[in-house]
Amino acid sequence: MGGVESLYFVAGGSIVMTIAKKAVVWGLFAAGGTLSSFLFPVLIALFLLIATGNVPEGLQFEQFHTFAASWLGKACLFIVLFLSLWHAAHRLRVVAHDFGIRKDTLVANTVYAVAAIGTVLAAFYLFSIR
Repeated sequence: MGGVESLYFVAGGSIVMTIAKKAVVWGLFAAGGTLSSFLFPVLIALFLLIATGNVPEGLQFEQFHTFAASWLGKACLFIVLFLSLWHAAHRLRVVAHDFGIRKDTLVANTVYAVAAIGTVLAAFYLFSIR
């Protein structure tokens, strides 16, 4: 599952470098993991506050809906959802490998397709917020 740059020497002395496409996947994984590690503890604390009836003033439905209906709010929510989905997809791919599922191409195509579908659905539903 690793991907490294490779150098190939061809006839005539020229060097051809192939670059692995894993950098994009790892970048989305790292960004999603970093974002999730900062946001999920805050979300847990907020859910506990709301469950006990102590809703902070700025998190009333009307204020949050106003934020989600703005373009800045939609962009922020989309970035959080997009990165979290791709982080989870890559994490599931690695877990499947750890559990002994050696069909990496099938697993990768499946989890990344689900992440792509989730990303499109998130964009669609965020766009529909008025």
